[in-house]
Parts: sequence; structure tokens; C-alpha cells
Amino acid sequence: MRYFFPILILLLGACSAPKQETPAASPQSKMNILFVSIDDLRPTLGVYDDAFVKSPNIDALANLGYVFRNTYCQAAVCAPSRASLMTGLRPDSNHVWHLGDKFRELNPSIVTIPQHFKKNGYHTVCIGKIFHNYMPDSVSWDEPDLRPRQYLKPAWLKRDGETFYVNEKTQNRQKRKRDSLIELRPNYYADGWNNGPAWESEDVHDTLYFDGAQAELAKRTLKRLSKSKEPFFLALGFFRPHLPFAAPKAYWDLYDRNELPLAPNDFLPDGSPIFSSNSMYELRGYDGFKHLKHPSVSSISEDTARTLKHGYYASVSYVDAQLGKVVAALKEYQLDKNTIIIVWGDHGWKLGEHNSWCKQTNFDIDIHVPLIVYDPRSENGGAQISGITELIDMYPSMCEMAGIEIPKYLQGTSFVPLLKDPERAWKKAAFSQFHRRPKVTPDGGRYMGYSMRTATHHYIEWYQWNPELGERGDLMGTELYDNEIDPQENKNVAMSAEYDSLRQSLSTQLRAGWKANIPE
Repeated sequence: MRYFFPILILLLGACSAPKQETPAASPQSKMNILFVSIDDLRPTLGVYDDAFVKSPNIDALANLGYVFRNTYCQAAVCAPSRASLMTGLRPDSNHVWHLGDKFRELNPSIVTIPQHFKKNGYHTVCIGKIFHNYMPDSVSWDEPDLRPRQYLKPAWLKRDGETFYVNEKTQNRQKRKRDSLIELRPNYYADGWNNGPAWESEDVHDTLYFDGAQAELAKRTLKRLSKSKEPFFLALGFFRPHLPFAAPKAYWDLYDRNELPLAPNDFLPDGSPIFSSNSMYELRGYDGFKHLKHPSVSSISEDTARTLKHGYYASVSYVDAQLGKVVAALKEYQLDKNTIIIVWGDHGWKLGEHNSWCKQTNFDIDIHVPLIVYDPRSENGGAQISGITELIDMYPSMCEMAGIEIPKYLQGTSFVPLLKDPERAWKKAAFSQFHRRPKVTPDGGRYMGYSMRTATHHYIEWYQWNPELGERGDLMGTELYDNEIDPQENKNVAMSAEYDSLRQSLSTQLRAGWKANIPE
């Protein structure tokens, strides 16, 4: 019951509160914002019809708010996805195409979401992963990088929050390997800490793992902010279910690994270009997976696949419980009636689908993300929104919900009209892209794949790519999936004669770009 209890406090409060129209915000009545990122979270939630996951707190919040069924990221990897969302510019505009690109260095004068809210009278606070790992971007926040006290050691300031284990033997092995990596290359990714086992299950209190400690810090921060007269923008970035799947044993015990179904399509899509799939290089960095190669030539055993899926689900339930505690704190500190809550995942994640793991593709399983919005002023709580939306829509939407100016240059569309009328017609398509680099491409090529997801089809064009100029070259491959008859995207029909007319039409629509597909 402790995993289910926190959100009940919010539910009871919400049931007794009278519903009212959403008013225009005034300087004295601005809504607070609780902005929650959950890393690597695909729509593996009960409210998205996953029958096996235990996510009672997020589901309860969703049943009071809005569930966006068809939201897509702009790139299926952390840094580009988050940079696009947080700056309101698509990857080809902000030039953040892969993990190593730093949006502030590339765009020094760019104004992020929290920076804009800060300029409009909000006190902005960041806890955890909002930009890419520890990229605090101090100009965006009044309090840019709050961390649980036990993680403030100087040697850990460049360390990613997902890299912490509890087991002492694991910690010692990890440090030895880290020290040897740093000795060879001082600028090693994630300061060398990004190594160790791909999962861990220790019988400890929630706060012994990083996200549990973050939840406690968020609760203390909410208590402090509740005493201020300024509206707040509190961003809370949970690290799980990112690898490694390290979570308390109690959450692993919620599942029988043998009852979790394995991916039904553990094979590459028929007819897909070789460079459309990722090489699982993220998973390769963990103990026992260094041998993995491209999914066209490499597979994972059933036993290992079951453990990985078990770990992912346990991690989702762990984060769900932490979010429940934070939402309960809003009620405790009397913030629940004037705080908008937004919960989102930065991209999808493969759990064996297409014989692959992790993200880094344009497949629907990687670009489809959960998005839940709770506004205590709303009359349409619990609505399911099927209109196509994108993470880049978050910037203008939050501005409109808060009653502050929407910058004219933003490349997303406010979805607030959908909150008022969930059934209305909306975007014709969502646009994503992925930069495939030579070191992880079987043929050694460099490509940029441009993706367009409509309500019924998914069309992708792959081009040779010049990263220095940021320009595409020759067209190298196409993908077309008929999602009405093939929702898992198992067969590329781009070269099928019966789809020739549709392919040409979708190609024209893709090249017209996002501006031609915004709502009428």
C-alpha cells in the first residue's frame, strides 16, 4: 500500500474542490509550475494501457488531468530531445543533433523555458536531469543545480545521477574502472562513472538510491517555496528508468519476471535500411554487454532479456512512487490548488522490439512519449487527447497556461486549445530526426533521418549528412510504415508498388516541414 498511498491525498483533496473555468492569470494569481521529466520513459504506464506495469501514482494524476496519447519527441536521444523542448527550436534550428552538442555553446543568447519564466516573475529551481545530465545552465535558473546533500562531494560534481549504485563491492569495482578510464582519457564521457552492471536490486530504503533522495529534496524545496509570495517553476528530473536499472528490491518484487511478456517483434523490420537501427552502443557500456553488435547480427538471450525488462518495469514503479510523494507534498503545503503539474518522457525506449534495446532510432517505439498535464483549474480532468502533439509544443503551451507572453520565434504550437476541446482537429503530423554517425553505422556512413508521423502512417527519409555545414546530401533510403495495419512497424512498404502514390504524397508533406502541418 505504501506505493499507492501518496496520491490518494491529492485525490481526496481534488474530489472535494469545486471545479472552475481556467482564468487568465494576473500578476497576483500566477500558477506555479511543477515540471517533471522522467528519463527514458516510454508510455509504459497503466494509463497508456500497459496491463503489467504498476504505476498507480502517475495513473491517478493522469485521471485528474489530460493524457496525450500521440506525443512525439524531436530526436530519440537525451540531449537533442531536451534541447529542442527547452529552447522551443527544432534540432536543425538549434544545431543540437547528438549527445555531445551543447545548446548554450551553440546558441549563447537563446532563451530557455525556465529563463523565460524567470524573466516573467517566476522563481526557477532545478533538481536533477532537465537539460542533458549535469548541464545546469545557470542563466536559466535562480537555483540551477540542487542536489541531495550526500551527493555533493567535489569528486562527483561531473557525475551523472544515473551512475550511482548501492552495493559496496559494485561501487569499488566501478571506481577502479573509472580511475583507469580517466587516466587514459581525462575528458571521458560522464567523467568515467558510466560503467558497472546494467541492473541492481538492493533491499534498502528508497532514499538510498538517487531518485528517492531527489524526491525528499523536492519535498523540502516545496515546503520552502510555499512560504514565498513569488510563483515558482520547479523542474524535477528523475533519472530512472535510464540504465542501469538500479532500484530498491521492493519494486523488483512487484513483478514476476516470467509473467512479463517479451517483445513480440524481436526482429528488424522487413525491408528497412541497415542504418535505420541503432547498434545498442548504450547497453554495450555495461558489464557483460561489450560483445553486442548491430541487431542485424547480434541478439540477447531470453533470460537476459527478461532481467532487463524486469529492471525497466521495477525502475518505472520506483519513480512512480517518488513522484507520488512529491505530489502529496503539494497538498500538504497547500500548493495543490495553484500548481500546474506536467509529466513527460524525453523519448521512447526499446525493450527488445526490432531485436534492439535503448533508443536512438526514428522508429515509433523510440519517438512516441508520454505526456500528462494536470491543471487544477480545468473542467476536463481525465480527458484523453488523441490529437498529434510534440514535445516542442511544451514551451508555448506552458506560457499560455501561465498567462505570460509566448515568444514569436518558437517552433511548436500551444496545445491549450486541446485542453478546452480535446476532440478538436489538430496537427497533421509530428516531425523528428536522428543523426546516425559513422562509428555506430554498419556501413560506416553518416546519415540524417527525417521522420514524419501522421495519424495513420510513418514516413522517413535518410540522407547523407555534412555535420560541419549542417546540410543534407543525397537521399539514401526511405521507410514507410502503415500504422493502421502494422502498428509495430514490422514491414517497410516504401518500395511497394501499391504505396507508390502515398509515398510520393508523404514525401512532399515531409519536405514541406512542420510549418505546413500546424493546426488550421
